[in-house]
Amino acid sequence: MYNDLITKKEKLAVIGLGYVGLPIALEFARTINVIGFDINAKRVDMMRNSIDPSNELTSEAFEGCAIEFTDSLDKLKEAKFYVVAVPTPVDQHNVPDLTPVLRASETIGKVIKKGDYVVFESTVYPGCTEEDCIPVIEKISGLKNVIDFKTGYSPERINPGDKEHTLQNVIKVVSGCDAESLEEIAKTYELVVKAGVHRASSIKVAEAAKIIENTQRDLNIALMNELSIIFDKLGINTYEVLEAAGTKWNFLKFFPGLVGGHCIGVDPYYLTYKSEQLGYKSRVILSGRIINDEMASYVVKKTIQTIIKSGADVSKSKVLVMGTTFKENVSDIRNSKIADLVKELKAYSVKVDVVDPHADHEELMHEYGYGLATEVSKGYDAVIVAVNHKEYANYNTEYFNSILAANGLVVDLKGIYRNKLENINYWSL
Repeated sequence: MYNDLITKKEKLAVIGLGYVGLPIALEFARTINVIGFDINAKRVDMMRNSIDPSNELTSEAFEGCAIEFTDSLDKLKEAKFYVVAVPTPVDQHNVPDLTPVLRASETIGKVIKKGDYVVFESTVYPGCTEEDCIPVIEKISGLKNVIDFKTGYSPERINPGDKEHTLQNVIKVVSGCDAESLEEIAKTYELVVKAGVHRASSIKVAEAAKIIENTQRDLNIALMNELSIIFDKLGINTYEVLEAAGTKWNFLKFFPGLVGGHCIGVDPYYLTYKSEQLGYKSRVILSGRIINDEMASYVVKKTIQTIIKSGADVSKSKVLVMGTTFKENVSDIRNSKIADLVKELKAYSVKVDVVDPHADHEELMHEYGYGLATEVSKGYDAVIVAVNHKEYANYNTEYFNSILAANGLVVDLKGIYRNKLENINYWSL
């Protein structure tokens, strides 16, 4: 397979061209022939015109790439090596929603041929690839895994907005259904991952490795959030405590905050879901999830309490929320916990204005039922700086005074303005 790809006798296809799939497809297309497949025809047209619908890549990223963008199954059949990079969210009850990855498996089942390879990159619980996805491919195609086609799993490590830890320079974990597929898959990824690959002993090990990467971060942030609540009751600043503790060589530098996005706030639920299927109910992981999921409510409660103490009528108060993407300097609003914060504020009958230099108004309206304010007004009882966008870095006392009401509060979730604002009511996690 590897030799057929590098000699351009065969093509590689990437299914799902979002934040993960498109960068992978373009990187492969600099070396081999690639088919980029997505079910969204509008997105396909944009990419044909060198436009990244996710606003992560510039038009220059498309230059010099041997890639055909399509939503056609007939075109997809031309590939011999398939990479699946579709999202794997959770539903409103935090239960894994495998619909996208199972539909992608159905698509592969319709186009796969003897001798083909399929590699899943979507984050799933250990066992999902072999127990849920491959049986779908086998049923529709009539072919048998290992005998007629080969499979593998290589967890994505794309970090939206991060220009340092890119596909090329982050070690890639790879796995295969047998020794032969492992080597062919590893060599194929080595074409684009200059940092090298790590060969996992099995598909389940590779799946588990991806899950615990984000579960570990989730738990560490949960600890910081819980410490933040405790330190607030003690009347000390969490960031000052972390600054002091961070002088020790082995102290891990995590910070409190709202945990959203498509990875950290989602992946742990895949692991705990599988764990419960096996008869074990997670205690530590779910405890961390509960803390992190409740932080938006905690922030709103503190904000409302301060507004009441200032003498303002909460039902007539006005709050500005600065930033609504799930992290700084990206346009991605998936699973943004700022949406929970806005919903909580509105539950108190507060008038809420939301601004964000990176988010899209229409996308927010569709996803969460609120949009962006056309301008920042004045007389806010509280300003919540929720996301550390670069555009907010240089705001000062004068700026906040110009938009705050008398005794107004600045809620600084990321500690951007710590020790920088004077004579302003200030609170941070």
